[in-house]
Amino acid sequence: MTDENRGKSADTTGIGWPEEKTFAFSVFDDTDGETLENARPVYDLLSELGLMTTKSVWIYDHPDAPRWAGQSCEDPEYRAWLNELEHRGVEIGYHGARCLSSPREVTVAALDRFREMFGQDPVTFANHDRNGEGMYWGPARVSGTARAVYQVATGLSRSGQFHGHTPDHPMFWGDVCRERIEYVRNFTYNEINTLKICPQMPYHDPDRPFVNAWFAAGNGADADRFARLLASENQGRLQSEHGACIVHTHFAKGFVRDGAVRPEVRRLLEELAERDGWFVPVATLLRHIREQRGGIHTIAPRERRALEWRWLGGRMLAAGRRL
Repeated sequence: MTDENRGKSADTTGIGWPEEKTFAFSVFDDTDGETLENARPVYDLLSELGLMTTKSVWIYDHPDAPRWAGQSCEDPEYRAWLNELEHRGVEIGYHGARCLSSPREVTVAALDRFREMFGQDPVTFANHDRNGEGMYWGPARVSGTARAVYQVATGLSRSGQFHGHTPDHPMFWGDVCRERIEYVRNFTYNEINTLKICPQMPYHDPDRPFVNAWFAAGNGADADRFARLLASENQGRLQSEHGACIVHTHFAKGFVRDGAVRPEVRRLLEELAERDGWFVPVATLLRHIREQRGGIHTIAPRERRALEWRWLGGRMLAAGRRL
Protein backbone atom coordinates (compact mmCIF):
# COMPACT_ATOMS: atom_id res chain seq x y z
CA MET A 1 0.00 0.00 0.00
CA THR A 2 1.44 3.40 -0.92
CA ASP A 3 1.77 6.18 1.62
CA GLU A 4 -0.93 8.23 -0.07
CA ASN A 5 -3.40 5.35 0.22
CA ARG A 6 -2.60 4.28 3.77
CA GLY A 7 -5.80 4.04 5.78
CA LYS A 8 -8.02 4.84 2.81
CA SER A 9 -11.42 3.24 3.16
CA ALA A 10 -13.14 1.30 0.41
CA ASP A 11 -16.40 3.24 0.61
CA THR A 12 -17.52 6.02 -1.69
CA THR A 13 -16.82 8.84 0.80
CA GLY A 14 -13.10 8.67 0.06
CA ILE A 15 -12.26 9.24 3.73
CA GLY A 16 -9.34 7.28 5.14
CA TRP A 17 -8.81 6.67 8.85
CA PRO A 18 -5.44 7.07 10.60
CA GLU A 19 -3.30 4.02 11.42
CA GLU A 20 -5.20 2.09 8.72
CA LYS A 21 -8.20 1.76 11.02
CA THR A 22 -11.29 0.42 9.30
CA PHE A 23 -13.90 2.77 10.77
CA ALA A 24 -14.29 5.75 13.11
CA PHE A 25 -16.48 6.12 16.18
CA SER A 26 -17.35 8.85 18.65
CA VAL A 27 -20.10 10.01 21.00
CA PHE A 28 -21.51 13.44 21.81
CA ASP A 29 -23.02 13.09 25.28
CA ASP A 30 -25.67 15.69 26.14
CA THR A 31 -25.24 16.58 29.79
CA ASP A 32 -28.94 16.57 30.78
CA GLY A 33 -29.37 15.01 34.20
CA GLU A 34 -25.75 13.99 34.65
CA THR A 35 -24.15 13.76 38.06
CA LEU A 36 -20.95 12.23 39.31
CA GLU A 37 -22.93 9.22 40.43
CA ASN A 38 -24.60 8.43 37.12
CA ALA A 39 -21.91 9.55 34.67
CA ARG A 40 -18.59 8.60 36.22
CA PRO A 41 -19.09 4.82 35.83
CA VAL A 42 -19.72 5.27 32.09
CA TYR A 43 -16.63 7.40 31.56
CA ASP A 44 -14.50 5.06 33.64
CA LEU A 45 -15.57 2.22 31.35
CA LEU A 46 -14.93 4.26 28.21
CA SER A 47 -11.45 5.15 29.44
CA GLU A 48 -10.74 1.53 30.35
CA LEU A 49 -11.67 0.48 26.82
CA GLY A 50 -9.79 3.30 25.10
CA LEU A 51 -12.95 4.90 23.68
CA MET A 52 -12.39 8.66 23.59
CA THR A 53 -15.58 10.69 23.22
CA THR A 54 -17.10 14.14 23.85
CA LYS A 55 -18.89 15.09 27.05
CA SER A 56 -20.89 18.31 26.99
CA VAL A 57 -21.44 20.62 29.96
CA TRP A 58 -23.62 23.35 31.32
CA ILE A 59 -21.58 26.16 32.78
CA TYR A 60 -24.03 27.58 35.31
CA ASP A 61 -26.84 26.43 37.53
CA HIS A 62 -30.25 27.98 36.86
CA PRO A 63 -32.27 29.46 39.74
CA ASP A 64 -35.34 27.57 38.52
CA ALA A 65 -33.50 24.36 37.63
CA PRO A 66 -35.81 21.32 37.66
CA ARG A 67 -34.87 18.10 39.41
CA TRP A 68 -33.76 16.48 36.16
CA ALA A 69 -31.08 19.10 35.48
CA GLY A 70 -28.07 17.39 37.03
CA GLN A 71 -24.81 19.15 37.85
CA SER A 72 -23.15 22.13 36.22
CA CYS A 73 -19.62 23.47 36.22
CA GLU A 74 -20.46 25.55 39.28
CA ASP A 75 -19.99 22.40 41.39
CA PRO A 76 -16.26 22.26 42.34
CA GLU A 77 -16.11 18.46 42.62
CA TYR A 78 -17.87 17.99 39.30
CA ARG A 79 -15.61 20.57 37.66
CA ALA A 80 -12.51 18.80 38.98
CA TRP A 81 -13.81 15.56 37.47
CA LEU A 82 -14.28 17.28 34.11
CA ASN A 83 -10.66 18.42 34.21
CA GLU A 84 -9.66 14.83 34.94
CA LEU A 85 -11.66 13.63 31.92
CA GLU A 86 -10.01 16.25 29.76
CA HIS A 87 -6.61 15.03 30.94
CA ARG A 88 -7.58 11.50 29.86
CA GLY A 89 -8.36 12.72 26.34
CA VAL A 90 -12.11 13.36 26.55
CA GLU A 91 -13.29 16.45 24.67
CA ILE A 92 -15.42 18.87 26.68
CA GLY A 93 -18.23 20.17 24.49
CA TYR A 94 -20.89 22.81 25.07
CA HIS A 95 -24.61 22.27 25.64
CA GLY A 96 -25.54 25.84 26.43
CA ALA A 97 -25.01 28.17 29.36
CA ARG A 98 -27.42 26.30 31.64
CA CYS A 99 -30.36 23.91 31.67
CA LEU A 100 -33.00 26.55 30.90
CA SER A 101 -33.08 29.61 28.64
CA SER A 102 -30.47 32.33 28.89
CA PRO A 103 -30.25 35.86 27.45
CA ARG A 104 -27.28 36.90 25.34
CA GLU A 105 -25.24 38.30 28.23
CA VAL A 106 -25.42 35.02 30.14
CA THR A 107 -24.47 33.02 27.05
CA VAL A 108 -21.43 35.23 26.40
CA ALA A 109 -20.38 35.03 30.06
CA ALA A 110 -20.78 31.24 29.94
CA LEU A 111 -18.50 30.96 26.89
CA ASP A 112 -15.94 33.19 28.60
CA ARG A 113 -16.10 30.97 31.67
CA PHE A 114 -15.77 27.84 29.52
CA ARG A 115 -12.56 29.27 28.05
CA GLU A 116 -11.24 30.04 31.54
CA MET A 117 -11.91 26.50 32.76
CA PHE A 118 -10.87 24.50 29.71
CA GLY A 119 -8.30 26.73 28.04
CA GLN A 120 -10.16 27.35 24.78
CA ASP A 121 -13.59 27.97 23.33
CA PRO A 122 -15.75 24.89 22.79
CA VAL A 123 -15.18 23.27 19.43
CA THR A 124 -18.48 21.35 19.37
CA PHE A 125 -21.94 22.38 20.50
CA ALA A 126 -25.40 20.81 20.60
CA ASN A 127 -28.59 22.73 21.28
CA HIS A 128 -30.52 21.84 24.41
CA ASP A 129 -34.12 21.26 23.45
CA ARG A 130 -35.61 23.44 26.20
CA ASN A 131 -33.47 26.53 25.70
CA GLY A 132 -34.90 29.55 23.94
CA GLU A 133 -31.45 30.56 22.70
CA GLY A 134 -31.40 27.47 20.47
CA MET A 135 -29.46 28.11 17.26
CA TYR A 136 -31.67 27.47 14.19
CA TRP A 137 -33.79 25.15 16.32
CA GLY A 138 -37.45 24.20 16.20
CA PRO A 139 -39.00 25.09 12.82
CA ALA A 140 -35.76 26.79 11.77
CA ARG A 141 -34.08 23.37 11.60
CA VAL A 142 -35.91 22.65 8.35
CA SER A 143 -36.91 24.52 5.20
CA GLY A 144 -39.83 25.06 2.86
CA THR A 145 -42.47 22.34 2.85
CA ALA A 146 -40.57 20.36 5.48
CA ARG A 147 -40.95 23.29 7.85
CA ALA A 148 -44.69 23.41 7.30
CA VAL A 149 -44.95 19.67 7.96
CA TYR A 150 -42.84 20.06 11.09
CA GLN A 151 -45.11 22.81 12.40
CA VAL A 152 -48.24 20.73 11.82
CA ALA A 153 -46.65 17.66 13.39
CA THR A 154 -45.73 19.61 16.53
CA GLY A 155 -49.07 21.37 16.73
CA LEU A 156 -47.37 24.73 16.11
CA SER A 157 -46.51 24.71 19.82
CA ARG A 158 -42.81 25.19 19.23
CA SER A 159 -42.96 27.68 16.39
CA GLY A 160 -40.93 30.79 17.08
CA GLN A 161 -39.72 29.45 20.40
CA PHE A 162 -35.99 29.56 19.60
CA HIS A 163 -34.13 32.81 19.03
CA GLY A 164 -30.38 32.25 19.10
CA HIS A 165 -30.24 33.15 15.41
CA THR A 166 -32.72 36.07 15.58
CA PRO A 167 -30.96 39.46 15.49
CA ASP A 168 -32.27 42.07 17.95
CA HIS A 169 -33.83 39.38 20.15
CA PRO A 170 -32.55 39.33 23.78
CA MET A 171 -31.44 35.71 23.30
CA PHE A 172 -29.56 36.32 20.04
CA TRP A 173 -25.96 35.09 20.01
CA GLY A 174 -25.51 34.02 16.39
CA ASP A 175 -22.53 36.30 15.83
CA VAL A 176 -20.83 34.84 18.91
CA CYS A 177 -21.55 31.28 17.79
CA ARG A 178 -19.98 31.96 14.41
CA GLU A 179 -16.93 33.54 16.04
CA ARG A 180 -16.29 30.97 18.76
CA ILE A 181 -17.72 27.53 17.87
CA GLU A 182 -16.62 25.33 14.96
CA TYR A 183 -19.26 22.57 14.78
CA VAL A 184 -22.94 22.32 15.75
CA ARG A 185 -25.04 19.17 15.79
CA ASN A 186 -28.37 19.06 13.98
CA PHE A 187 -30.10 15.98 12.57
CA THR A 188 -30.06 12.55 14.22
CA TYR A 189 -30.91 9.28 12.47
CA ASN A 190 -31.57 5.68 13.39
CA GLU A 191 -28.45 4.62 11.48
CA ILE A 192 -25.04 3.69 12.84
CA ASN A 193 -23.03 4.93 9.85
CA THR A 194 -23.52 8.67 10.25
CA LEU A 195 -21.19 9.48 7.37
CA LYS A 196 -23.25 7.27 5.05
CA ILE A 197 -26.46 9.15 5.92
CA CYS A 198 -24.79 12.56 5.92
CA PRO A 199 -21.76 12.29 3.62
CA GLN A 200 -21.59 16.09 3.43
CA MET A 201 -20.64 16.58 7.08
CA PRO A 202 -19.18 18.77 8.31
CA TYR A 203 -21.07 21.14 6.05
CA HIS A 204 -21.88 24.83 5.91
CA ASP A 205 -25.43 25.92 5.13
CA PRO A 206 -25.57 29.40 3.50
CA ASP A 207 -29.16 29.79 4.67
CA ARG A 208 -27.99 29.44 8.28
CA PRO A 209 -24.91 31.64 8.27
CA PHE A 210 -24.33 31.90 12.03
CA VAL A 211 -23.17 28.26 12.17
CA ASN A 212 -19.75 27.56 10.69
CA ALA A 213 -20.38 23.86 10.12
CA TRP A 214 -23.03 21.28 11.00
CA PHE A 215 -22.72 17.59 11.79
CA ALA A 216 -25.24 14.77 12.11
CA ALA A 217 -25.43 11.90 14.59
CA GLY A 218 -26.90 8.47 15.20
CA ASN A 219 -29.85 8.33 17.58
CA GLY A 220 -28.77 6.70 20.83
CA ALA A 221 -30.60 9.17 23.04
CA ASP A 222 -30.99 6.78 26.00
CA ALA A 223 -29.54 3.43 27.04
CA ASP A 224 -32.11 1.36 25.14
CA ARG A 225 -31.70 3.27 21.88
CA PHE A 226 -27.93 3.30 22.34
CA ALA A 227 -27.96 -0.48 22.64
CA ARG A 228 -30.12 -0.85 19.54
CA LEU A 229 -27.84 1.43 17.56
CA LEU A 230 -24.72 -0.47 18.67
CA ALA A 231 -26.17 -3.96 18.13
CA SER A 232 -23.54 -6.43 16.95
CA GLU A 233 -24.85 -6.57 13.40
CA ASN A 234 -24.77 -2.77 13.17
CA GLN A 235 -21.21 -2.65 14.45
CA GLY A 236 -20.21 -5.20 11.83
CA ARG A 237 -21.85 -3.19 9.08
CA LEU A 238 -20.18 0.04 10.23
CA GLN A 239 -16.83 -1.71 10.02
CA SER A 240 -17.48 -3.36 6.67
CA GLU A 241 -18.59 -0.01 5.20
CA HIS A 242 -15.47 1.71 6.57
CA GLY A 243 -17.84 4.32 7.94
CA ALA A 244 -17.94 6.84 10.75
CA CYS A 245 -20.41 6.95 13.62
CA ILE A 246 -21.13 9.88 15.92
CA VAL A 247 -23.69 8.86 18.53
CA HIS A 248 -26.03 11.41 20.13
CA THR A 249 -26.84 10.22 23.64
CA HIS A 250 -27.51 11.11 27.28
CA PHE A 251 -25.42 8.93 29.57
CA ALA A 252 -27.70 9.96 32.44
CA LYS A 253 -30.64 8.15 30.84
CA GLY A 254 -30.54 4.58 32.04
CA PHE A 255 -26.89 3.69 31.46
CA VAL A 256 -26.03 3.14 35.14
CA ARG A 257 -27.88 0.94 37.61
CA ASP A 258 -26.77 0.42 41.20
CA GLY A 259 -23.53 2.21 40.49
CA ALA A 260 -22.53 0.09 37.49
CA VAL A 261 -22.95 0.33 33.72
CA ARG A 262 -25.79 -1.88 32.49
CA PRO A 263 -24.44 -5.27 31.39
CA GLU A 264 -25.84 -5.06 27.86
CA VAL A 265 -24.27 -1.65 27.28
CA ARG A 266 -20.96 -2.85 28.74
CA ARG A 267 -20.96 -5.90 26.47
CA LEU A 268 -21.60 -3.84 23.35
CA LEU A 269 -18.92 -1.30 24.23
CA GLU A 270 -16.43 -4.10 24.93
CA GLU A 271 -17.26 -5.64 21.56
CA LEU A 272 -16.83 -2.29 19.84
CA ALA A 273 -13.45 -1.73 21.48
CA GLU A 274 -12.23 -5.07 20.14
CA ARG A 275 -12.92 -3.97 16.59
CA ASP A 276 -10.36 -2.14 14.46
CA GLY A 277 -11.78 1.33 15.02
CA TRP A 278 -10.45 4.84 15.39
CA PHE A 279 -12.02 6.00 18.68
CA VAL A 280 -11.68 9.75 19.05
CA PRO A 281 -13.66 12.77 20.27
CA VAL A 282 -16.14 14.40 17.92
CA ALA A 283 -13.94 17.43 17.21
CA THR A 284 -11.01 15.21 16.24
CA LEU A 285 -13.19 13.15 13.91
CA LEU A 286 -14.78 16.15 12.20
CA ARG A 287 -11.47 17.93 11.76
CA HIS A 288 -10.01 14.80 10.19
CA ILE A 289 -12.86 14.56 7.67
CA ARG A 290 -12.50 18.25 6.92
CA GLU A 291 -8.76 17.89 6.32
CA GLN A 292 -9.24 14.84 4.11
CA ARG A 293 -11.67 16.81 1.94
CA GLY A 294 -9.62 19.98 1.90
CA GLY A 295 -12.29 22.10 3.57
CA ILE A 296 -15.92 22.33 4.68
CA HIS A 297 -18.55 21.33 2.16
CA THR A 298 -21.15 23.98 1.28
CA ILE A 299 -24.40 22.11 1.16
CA ALA A 300 -26.65 22.43 -1.88
CA PRO A 301 -30.42 22.92 -1.42
CA ARG A 302 -31.24 19.47 -2.82
CA GLU A 303 -28.71 17.84 -0.45
CA ARG A 304 -30.21 19.62 2.52
CA ARG A 305 -33.76 18.71 1.52
CA ALA A 306 -32.76 15.04 1.47
CA LEU A 307 -31.32 15.30 5.00
CA GLU A 308 -34.38 17.18 6.25
CA TRP A 309 -36.97 14.78 4.87
CA ARG A 310 -35.10 11.70 6.05
CA TRP A 311 -34.86 13.16 9.55
CA LEU A 312 -38.45 14.39 9.60
CA GLY A 313 -39.83 11.15 8.20
CA GLY A 314 -37.96 9.09 10.76
CA ARG A 315 -39.29 11.18 13.62
CA MET A 316 -42.86 11.05 12.35
CA LEU A 317 -42.68 7.27 12.09
CA ALA A 318 -41.32 6.95 15.62
CA ALA A 319 -44.56 7.05 17.63
CA GLY A 320 -44.33 9.10 20.78
CA ARG A 321 -40.90 10.57 20.06
CA ARG A 322 -40.63 14.31 20.27
CA LEU A 323 -39.51 16.11 17.12
